[in-house]
Amino acid sequence: MGSVLLRNAVKRKPGYLYYVDGKGNVCVAKMARGGRKKRR
Repeated sequence: MGSVLLRNAVKRKPGYLYYVDGKGNVCVAKMARGGRKKRR
């Protein structure tokens, strides 16, 4: 498993998924639900 090198290195927006690809770059993808809570 990896370890944290630097905390808060990326300003994150709600509704987006952030991940590290195979080359070590931080990538952004829009989430399907857009970061909203479920309705009751």
